[in-house]
Amino acid sequence: MLLLLPPSEGKTPAPDGAAPVDLAALTAAAELTPQRTAVLDALAAVSARPDATTVLGVGDSLAAEVERNTRLRTEPAGPAAHVYTGVLYAAADLAALTADAGSEASARAAASVRIFSGLWGMVAPADRVPAYRLSGGVDLPGVGKLSTAWRGPLSEALDARAAGDVVVDCRSATYVAAWKPRTTGPDAAEWVTVRVVREAGGKRTVVSHNAKHTRGVLAGHLLRREAQPPTSADELARAAGELVGQVVGTEVGSGLSYRMLEATLHAATSKTAPQTLELVVG
Repeated sequence: MLLLLPPSEGKTPAPDGAAPVDLAALTAAAELTPQRTAVLDALAAVSARPDATTVLGVGDSLAAEVERNTRLRTEPAGPAAHVYTGVLYAAADLAALTADAGSEASARAAASVRIFSGLWGMVAPADRVPAYRLSGGVDLPGVGKLSTAWRGPLSEALDARAAGDVVVDCRSATYVAAWKPRTTGPDAAEWVTVRVVREAGGKRTVVSHNAKHTRGVLAGHLLRREAQPPTSADELARAAGELVGQVVGTEVGSGLSYRMLEATLHAATSKTAPQTLELVVG
């Protein structure tokens, strides 16, 4: 299993005094360090400009976070599972797995989870990085559109790892554009995107908050379940089916809990498209 997650928009800085990022120690350093260096340098230069927030597509209220981009090589770094926060990460509780080094679930997360990033390309949960502000959809002066700039390096880093395995894709479209698993040929993988819909009154609708939370619940389940990780789309669907009937979250506002009602695998629409694991909550 290769479990792909998006980064969170908000990031929690590492404690003062923590060592800075070591590019050579990050996952896939051989394939990704040159591009990481180029993006890091370009981001620092852009973030020092008067129009930095405009170029990076963020509001002026985030000016302090953008200014931090100018010194990322010396900023304190912490495990990615602690730096990335938000609905999905809270539900998956990746931070607890990195803190429980030596456990089977921690080893599974290290081997399986890859967090995509406009700055780093992708990192593993225990990779130590500083908090930063950069979306994967940015057209970064000196580098270009990040989703395009990362395609070659990420292909070198991930194609062989994904071959013959199931890729569980919880990313947003911005990060899917940076790397798509091969579904044909010698490096073929079974690529499965995760779609979450809510059922109410006999109707099914896509919902953002429930989707992020439920993807996080699925990720946590896949990492912590006693059975071996799935290696095919069918095994993934059966693993997701283990959650059917369970309470998987609480509605924002109402405080009402909701359950997993169904987990269904839908076929790909073409040879190069992903299959879809549809999770129904309600």
